[in-house]
Amino acid sequence: MRIKKFVRSWKYPSILLSSIGICSIGEWVYFIALNLIVLDMMGVLAVSGLYIIRALSTLFTNIWSGSLIDRLNKKHLMVWLTTFQAVFISLLPLLSSLWAIYGVVFFISIASSMYEPTSMTYITKLIPPEQRKRFNSLRSLIDSGAFVTGPAIAGMMFMIGTPNFAIYINAIALFLSALITLFMPNIEKNDFIETKDEKINLKVLKNDWKLVFDFSRKHVYIMVIYLLFSAVMVLATAVDSLEAAFSTEVLSLSERDYGFLVSIAGVGIVVGALVNIIIVKKVATSWLIGLGSLMVSSGYMIYAFSGNFLIAAIGFFILSFSMAFINTGFYTFYQNNVPVKVMGRVGSVYGFIEAFFIIIGTTIFGIMAELISIQLVVISGTLIMFAVTIILFIFNMQPSKAGFYSEKNQTQTSDTV
Repeated sequence: MRIKKFVRSWKYPSILLSSIGICSIGEWVYFIALNLIVLDMMGVLAVSGLYIIRALSTLFTNIWSGSLIDRLNKKHLMVWLTTFQAVFISLLPLLSSLWAIYGVVFFISIASSMYEPTSMTYITKLIPPEQRKRFNSLRSLIDSGAFVTGPAIAGMMFMIGTPNFAIYINAIALFLSALITLFMPNIEKNDFIETKDEKINLKVLKNDWKLVFDFSRKHVYIMVIYLLFSAVMVLATAVDSLEAAFSTEVLSLSERDYGFLVSIAGVGIVVGALVNIIIVKKVATSWLIGLGSLMVSSGYMIYAFSGNFLIAAIGFFILSFSMAFINTGFYTFYQNNVPVKVMGRVGSVYGFIEAFFIIIGTTIFGIMAELISIQLVVISGTLIMFAVTIILFIFNMQPSKAGFYSEKNQTQTSDTV
């Protein structure tokens, strides 16, 4: 009887995880293949343009997408966004103009940027609070597996075909993901809001941004945790942008050694995700975020202060191992404390702020590395990250805030803003 109940309760979460897994692996295959296509067409500088296009599309999308997401049926939107990506990805091999490719990538990235907050809201409505931590740990494992298997699958496709072949296979996989999503329950069937009179215009966007900032003022603690977590992610991305240069120029590693270092990080991610699944029910969400973030920053510091391959590898393993814990903890905290009716807008507005600072931070780190030294910039960045994670840990561990990390938190179910 218990087995039947367990299977029934995890039927739809398993289907959703399958869909997310296909999308995660597909994104790696698509972008690696696209990099090779553009590299062959126009060279290294053109490949850099792909990353700029993706960043700009994220900024552009997050300004308005939350207003749309919160007003539409999430299941239907997820299906349409996945289908949209599949159609546009299938067009890429047919294009011979770099600017046409950039344009299509821009639209693909818009759909991808919208999918994340849409799926987050849908997951929060579908998964009961007591199952969210387990679901998020499984999702971390899938994302970790995609980090390892995505490039491997792309490599195998390149062996038996071409980058164009990989692009087409990925488009088919996305169509399959959309089809799988169709079998998910329409949880907003009875409360679907369709606004005929309310168009998404500047006035609506202004009011929605004001709603997010009003929510932030009323729920200061929730947004402090969100911003501190985002700060860690911004600093991690900025430091990562100098990773290859630091490894080859400061640590004097060969390309082969650097490749091995990246492989160690991949192993750390998968091992961390597996351990996370085993212990997640026994560890409080506050510890997953607080201790997880400290371990991530400690790994970065070991790497920054390393003088040889062994120490750098230890740092890489620790930081990658810890990512699953902080991600699982933060997703669970976010789902339990941000009401679903504003989750799209909150996620998009703060996603815009995070994306903006990622661009600014990465640019500043790159300029400073050129003007001063790569080693000094990486060390400074990791020290700042460590200080931020200490603050995050202190905020997480306050006994008076324990209710924010409880699976019985009723903020979400009451939908209070």
